[in-house]
Amino acid sequence: MELREARELIRAVDEEMAGLFVRRMEAVRAVADYKRVRGLPIEDREQEARVLAGRGALVADSELREFYLCFLRDTMELSKRWQHRLNEGLQVAYCGVEGAFAQIAARRIFPDAQLCALPSFEAAYASVENAACDLAVLPIENSYAGEVGQVLDLMLSGSLYVNGVYDLSISQNLLGVPGARLEDVRTVVSHPQALSQCRGYLQRHNLEARSAVNTAVAAREVAELGDPSVAAIASRETAGLYGLTLLDRDIHENRANTTRFAVFSRVESRPAEKREGGAFLLLFTVKDEAGGLAKAINIISAYGFNLRVLRSRPMKDLPWHYYFYAEAEGDDGSENGRRMLAALRGACPMVKVAGRYTAAVNALQGGETI
Repeated sequence: MELREARELIRAVDEEMAGLFVRRMEAVRAVADYKRVRGLPIEDREQEARVLAGRGALVADSELREFYLCFLRDTMELSKRWQHRLNEGLQVAYCGVEGAFAQIAARRIFPDAQLCALPSFEAAYASVENAACDLAVLPIENSYAGEVGQVLDLMLSGSLYVNGVYDLSISQNLLGVPGARLEDVRTVVSHPQALSQCRGYLQRHNLEARSAVNTAVAAREVAELGDPSVAAIASRETAGLYGLTLLDRDIHENRANTTRFAVFSRVESRPAEKREGGAFLLLFTVKDEAGGLAKAINIISAYGFNLRVLRSRPMKDLPWHYYFYAEAEGDDGSENGRRMLAALRGACPMVKVAGRYTAAVNALQGGETI
């Protein structure tokens, strides 16, 4: 082939590829839309690995195959950059003010989103239900202090779905006003969960605990008060935001202190393919009879589903009645899952699948422990 002919062929192929590139990016736009409304992160390493493993065989020449896979990797990077740009207008609600652990978690999950601070779990949840925000990131459990009951109650009564659960390692720190010393502190302000995580430290130092709606709100209150006898428990990042001094670090009792955050959206997500580490969230009530709970648990286990979590919560409108929150390994949408749910609904007055997530990829990364 002559040089002129080769260059003409390249030009024609480039022209064809330009049209294919536009078509591909329009499909990527649809993927971004799907992820946005369901609260799914842009990064999906498992899917990328499947694509590369499956499409390498499309090129028979072994030398060219290596370059084709490089081309695919570069194309996928462009696709992710395009999705990030498309998602810059995403509105994500959280409870608290800037510096709250929920705000840090939301920023790590959705780095391009516009974050919306709201004063309570209920307000953040409602902002998604009424479409003021696209998603909400709310805590559901701490490894030391247990479940966040208000959020579990919202799962029961609300209409949103959980499409992701993420673990955030947390370091609780004692923050005071500039010039304050540890021995000056008499009162400590923070969220009840943070106070619970640091109960031993507070007792050892004979400190009075006072509740605030959020760790970052507590830090802001201490900064505004300007009293060296009052300190806050919050993240180190919060100290910089509100001009506070770090008086003591890592004061929580459990060295592996972790909070799990759920992403709530108006649209349910069902993975297109089965993934390792899949789990689903289940809410149910049982009949008021001997063995009612045992019957429900036996049904779940009889179909091969392992319960990772099982908790009871009081029902607000029925004194001395309870509902149960469970997390089960596996796929509730499989044939076996559908049969299990049908059997469970036959034995329980109320059964609700609140969402699903992939546990294998749910650890939040990005910087030091906060």
